[in-house]
Amino acid sequence: MDQYAVVGNPIAHSKSPSIHAYFAQQTGQHLMYSTLLGDLVEFENQVRDFFEKDGKGLNITVPFKERAFAMCDILSQRAKQAGAVNTLMIGKNGDLFGDNTDGVGMVRDITHNHGQSFKDRSVLILGAGGAVRGVLEPILAENPESVTIANRTVEKAQALADQFDCLASSFEALEGPFDIIINGTSASLSGSLPPLKDELVNGQTWCYDMMYSKERTVFLQWAHEHGAVGADGLGMLVCQAAEAFYLWRQVRPETASLVDSMRKQMEAS
Repeated sequence: MDQYAVVGNPIAHSKSPSIHAYFAQQTGQHLMYSTLLGDLVEFENQVRDFFEKDGKGLNITVPFKERAFAMCDILSQRAKQAGAVNTLMIGKNGDLFGDNTDGVGMVRDITHNHGQSFKDRSVLILGAGGAVRGVLEPILAENPESVTIANRTVEKAQALADQFDCLASSFEALEGPFDIIINGTSASLSGSLPPLKDELVNGQTWCYDMMYSKERTVFLQWAHEHGAVGADGLGMLVCQAAEAFYLWRQVRPETASLVDSMRKQMEAS
């Protein structure tokens, strides 16, 4: 049976095995998907060993996405733009191929599962770290009117904006409202919020937090208090996995039912 795994450190908490098991059952694919605790020293050897033993594909999570990127013989365009890899497979010539499905997974969740469109809309992205770098190219491919990157350190936002031909701003200099606001900072994990002006959002704004949690995140609570609606990143987790599954198996699973099921499990726990 074809073998797949997710590599990270830590990894025991990963939802990837249950997600891919669901996809396999849904699409009639026979495969095994497991977790692999990445060794901080031996990671590269672990990857080589997995594929030498006829493993078919790996997902890569923190803290190894940049190291996986450096290992690849061939990179997808979106992996090159992101500077990080979360999906590995062996190409036809035995080359190690790396892709990044995070950004396209988020865009697919927003457009397919939530019915939103980026086309001709003003988009504000909060943060300028690796998570934001990974989603910029897929967002820009949707032809928004404008994309503004805001960050505490404006220089980091400007560096990304220059690379992707976007706008950059400090939080203080932002002027709204925006049509779509995406939180790509890790602030939600610590229960904090970037210094956002009330005028950035109104009843027509749609907000998305790349993080997810059982309760509404601080960012989405802020949006809710100002009349906006939105969603967290649980669907992004599922959709980036679906994109990897499609790369490996050439079958695209349906994701909305799994997101709904996982949401109900989280709320019941």
